[in-house]
Order: sequence, then structure tokens, then C-alpha cells
Amino acid sequence: MTAGRVHSTKSTTGVDDFRALFAEEAESRLSRLGELLLQLEENADDEELVASIFREAHTVKGAAAVVGIDEASRVAHALESLLEGVRNGERTVTSELVDMALFAVDGLNSMIPRLVAGEDCADQAAALEAHIGDWCENGDAPPVGGAEVVVPVVPRDVAAPIPDADPPTVIEPTVAPSIRADNETINVPLERIDELVRLVGESAAAHLRIGGMLRERLGADPATVPEFRDLSRVLADLQERTMRARMVPVSTITDQLHRAVRDLARSLGKVVRWEVRGDDTELDRRVLQHLADPLVHLVRNAVDHGIETTAQRVAAGKPEAATIRLHAMQLGSEVIVTVTDDGRGIDVARVRDEAEQHGTDTSGLSDEEALLLVFRSGLSTADFISEVSGRGVGLDVVRASVDAIRGRVEVHSEPGAGSEFRIIVPITLAVLPCLLVGVGQHRYAIPLHSVIVAQADDPSREAHAEGRARVWVGDETVPVSSLEETLGLEVGSADDGPLVVVASVTRRHAFRVDALLGQRDVVVKGLGGLLPRLGVLAGASVDPDGSILVVLDAPGLIDRARLAHVGIESIAPMIDDEATPREVRGSVLVVDDALTVRELQRSILERAGYEVRVAADGVEALALLAEKPADLVLTDVEMPRMGGFELTTAIRAHEKLKNVPVLVLTSRSSEADRQRGLEVGADGYIVKSAFDETSLLAAVDRLLGRRS
Repeated sequence: MTAGRVHSTKSTTGVDDFRALFAEEAESRLSRLGELLLQLEENADDEELVASIFREAHTVKGAAAVVGIDEASRVAHALESLLEGVRNGERTVTSELVDMALFAVDGLNSMIPRLVAGEDCADQAAALEAHIGDWCENGDAPPVGGAEVVVPVVPRDVAAPIPDADPPTVIEPTVAPSIRADNETINVPLERIDELVRLVGESAAAHLRIGGMLRERLGADPATVPEFRDLSRVLADLQERTMRARMVPVSTITDQLHRAVRDLARSLGKVVRWEVRGDDTELDRRVLQHLADPLVHLVRNAVDHGIETTAQRVAAGKPEAATIRLHAMQLGSEVIVTVTDDGRGIDVARVRDEAEQHGTDTSGLSDEEALLLVFRSGLSTADFISEVSGRGVGLDVVRASVDAIRGRVEVHSEPGAGSEFRIIVPITLAVLPCLLVGVGQHRYAIPLHSVIVAQADDPSREAHAEGRARVWVGDETVPVSSLEETLGLEVGSADDGPLVVVASVTRRHAFRVDALLGQRDVVVKGLGGLLPRLGVLAGASVDPDGSILVVLDAPGLIDRARLAHVGIESIAPMIDDEATPREVRGSVLVVDDALTVRELQRSILERAGYEVRVAADGVEALALLAEKPADLVLTDVEMPRMGGFELTTAIRAHEKLKNVPVLVLTSRSSEADRQRGLEVGADGYIVKSAFDETSLLAAVDRLLGRRS
């Protein structure tokens, strides 16, 4: 291949172009390679699968060599050698082998963009190549997650925006990049698609103005004018096609979610099956990007917090292998993504107890409403704190991320049987078909996908139950509320106005309005960072006359109306940390032989209002505790004279100290060390690589809140 080889290390326009194309191709191929390796772990005897994996690695190696990126080529060659043993039957497919192959894929994913940018990665490449070679010789697997890289969970089939640059043509090289004359695909910067969406929205507004002019100046119904109907049809088709240009399937992130489940399950010694249904469901790329992090949190939480150990599952009569399932489906103009596990479920009583300890009165909440409190920052029902879960962080991130895209999240759980988290989001954030309603002099838009029926009031359909008005909808009755009262307005609406019945995934509710004003597509804009997140508002739009049209969120309206009926203003204050700040109290003993670590932890804890003392090892810590007990001990493991495990054992054996919470913060990350910490009586175990100020304070607050 030397004839076609790019030897020079000096950058030229042609070489840079080919290297950029190689990086794009490599990202796609490495993503595919990771997906195939996960399949191989479950289908070790599939020879065609092995051949496909080998071809992908071989292609990356050859393409890297052609464009002169030797470091990537050598690492890919080492990976190819590892896989060659599987292909010729000399090496058996094991989880450890897949660990090693994924380790190499992660390393390539990390290095290639940096190499293309001109960074020196020779040392990293050499270390990775040597590591793979050592494994091939000795069969020693690296720790799961040992590659210090982050696999981004973002849709991979749409290029990121490229400012001030023409989009490159997508090519499909085998060994060397080669442009195909019959290629029908190009990568388009998202800014250009967004600009099209904006222009479509402005065209829709202009279309409405033209209709109004026909009615006002000519006295004609726009729907009866053939040219206007043709324009309406063309604009509707343009809008639909523009929206679809932004759509990507859910499958673009499921491979990375599978990887997250697989690696965490391996590190925790759990057996977990991963299932995906409906991964061909499409939604706006920006919506899917916002969903990526919440879904990572949910699947990791399911593995660590929801799934029992193998012994616990067997004792409960369950299969040894747990199942985590992701299911996506479109319902109207929304997409519902569920994450389900067959684990232990959520203990609602524990949730209530934890919420009460955080100052929340849960007496007026049903079990279904109490479950929503798991999304409160700082609240956790984990018995043992780790860097994965139990620190009270994670699920609040899910809620915040879903809120940001005008979605909602619901949770359903059955103790002993498992849990299901539902995320419901709009397919697109740009245009929503809406029903316009009037309340006094105000106009509001309600997304049509949430509207079940809208019609004039009929007294014969009304009923009363549970101390409130209800209306028959089909074979069931739903409660009735005034939209005016629900929104907190004082406009004196009539009691016999039209009813609009709206629905969330699990509930229906009727709202009385003054008038039904018609239907139209609304170009929805976010409310921006200057306004707080309000549960009843989905966004706003600018009407053709320049006025503001507020778009209402049906599930938020239902929640507010139902909670107002039981005397609770809103559930939002109960799950919003900033709404009810509380003073932090307590004393902490920090034990670590590293001065820098001790002082860093002291600084963080003292700023949070804790009284802090420090000790350099376990012996000094016991002496300080004898003088004055602490509310919590935060300790390292490896220290001179007496380490953290020995210190914890001594604390548990001391009559006056045995109930003091102990939180271990260490660089030792093996599962054996975690288990040792649990055995000696530690209440939490956090690895320093996962340490940050938020997680430390959440863990300390969590343990002190549980102390009683």
C-alpha cells in the first residue's frame, strides 16, 4: 500500500481534507464496531458476526494507514490481532475479551479526533497498543471502564454544525477514501436546517395574515379561494418535510445506552439483559440530544439501584438475569420513551420517610404523587452510597433535562416487581398544532395532541363525585375545573362555557373556558432563562399582529388542578431545592493522610456550614472521636498506622460511636474493595475519580438526614 500512502507529516489542504473524512468515517465505524462487540458477547458462536467485526477493525486500520495516522493504525492493528484469534478459533469469546476490545475501541475514539487536529498522542497510542498486546499474551483484562475516555451519547448520523463552512460530501471508503459519483447524501450544518424551520414559521404567519386580509377586505372565506387552498397545501407539505429533515431514529443512542448497562452490570457483578423495542421511532435531533443524558441516568440507576444481586433474585424466585428494557413509541405528536426493569421496585414508604426528613409534608399525596418526589435533588432511598447512585443526584437531573424540552417524566413502580420511568417529549420543538381558547380577554393555545374533546357544555353530561363536578367522556367521568381558576386569573368567566377535555399519558381532566377560537399550527418559542420554569406553560408564540400567544402544557394543568382540589398549591415546591433552602448543621471528621485532600474537603464542608475537624490517619481520628464524637466520619482507605477499613471496624465496635455514619472516599475502585467497605460497616463508598463538590455534599447531607 505504499504507493497510495501519505508519507508527509506536513499539513496540506488535500491531506487535511482526507484526514477529516477519515475521522468522520472512523467515528461511524467505531460506533458500529462497539455495537457488534456487544452483540458478540451474547452470540459468541456467530461466525458471520465475528467476520463483520474483523472487517470493521481491518477497515479502520487500513484507512488510518492511508492518510498517514500511524498511531491509530497501530492500535487498530493490535485490535485486529486480538480479533484474529477469535476468527481462527484460537481464542474464546468471553466477557473479558469483549472488555479488552471495547477498551481499544474507546481508545481509538478518544485519539483519532485529537490526532486529526495535530495533537501528539504517541505515548497514549504506544501504551494502548502494549496493553492490548499484553492481554493477548497473558489474558489479563483491564478494569471495566479502564480507558480514560468518555463515549458521547449523541445521535451519530447527523453532522455537528460547521460554522462558515460548506458541508462535505459523505463518502463510504473501504480502505482509502474515495468519492462516489452516485452519492445521494450530504451532511448539512444544523444552523441551515434551523434557518429553514424559522422561514417556514414566518411563512405560516404570513399565510395567516393573507387569510385575514381576504376575509376583511374582500369579505371572502379563505377556504373557498382555490389559490389560497393550494398555498395552504404547499405550505403544510413544506412544513412537514422541513420537520422530517431534522428527524433521527432513537436507535442512534441505544448502542451507547447498551454499553452503559453492560459495563456497569459487569463492574457490579450483576447479570443484566438489555432489550430495545421501537428504536426506529423518530424525533427531532435536538430533542434526542436532550434525552441522551436523562436516559443514561435512568439505565444506570436501574442497574445499580433497581436490580438486585443475583443471590437476592434467586432467593426471591426471580431469574438470575435481570432485564432492562427501553421502549420508544410515537403517540400523536409526542414520543414516549420508557425504561423498565424487573428489579426490587421503589419503596414508597421509604420515599415518604426521606421526604419528611427533608421537610416535606406528604400526608396529602397519593402513592402515585409521592413517587414523583424521587426527582427531588438530595432525596434517595439507597442503603449504601456510591458514585453511581444513592447520593441524591441523578434523578433530579432527569427532571431538569426533560423540563428543558417541554417534556414530562412519570414513574410507576411495584415493590418486588420493578419500576418503569416514562419520558414523554414532543417530536419537535418547532411547530405544534394547537386549539385556541379564550378566557376573558386572554387567548391561550393548547397542543392538539393533548385534547380529547372540545365542545359546548351539556348539563345532561355532568355529574358530581368526590365533592366536585365531573363530566361524562365516553364511558367514564372526568373532573371539571375552571381554566381561569387553574391559571390564577380573575376575569369572571361564565359557569356554562365550553369544555375542553385534555389528557396526559395516565389522566384526563376537563377545563371550562369562555370560547373555542379555532385550530392552527403554532411556531413555539421557549420562555428563555429570565422566567422560572412554570409547570402549566409549554412556551409562547408571536401572532401575526405582534401579540403574544401563550401555549399551555396539558399535563401541568392537570397536575395543578388535581393538587388544588386536595389543598396543595403545587407539587413543584416540594421537588425544588431552591424553593425551600434549609440551614445545614452537623460536625464532620475528615480523615486522610494527604494534606491537600484534607484541606479541600474541609473547605467544601465548612462553606456548607459544617463544623469540621481533620485527622491524618485512623489512630489520630479515634483519639479525636474519644475527645468529642462527630456526627459523621469521612475517611480515606490507605493511610499509615491505621487505614479506613480498620477505622470503620473500630468505630462499629465502640459502644458510643457505633451509630456514627462512615463515608469512605478513596481511589480504590475494585468491587472487592467496595464489598470490604460494606462488610466493615461503612454507610457509603465513593471513588475519588467520581468526586466533586456536589456529590460530596449530597452524600454527607443524605447520611446525616438518615441518622436517627
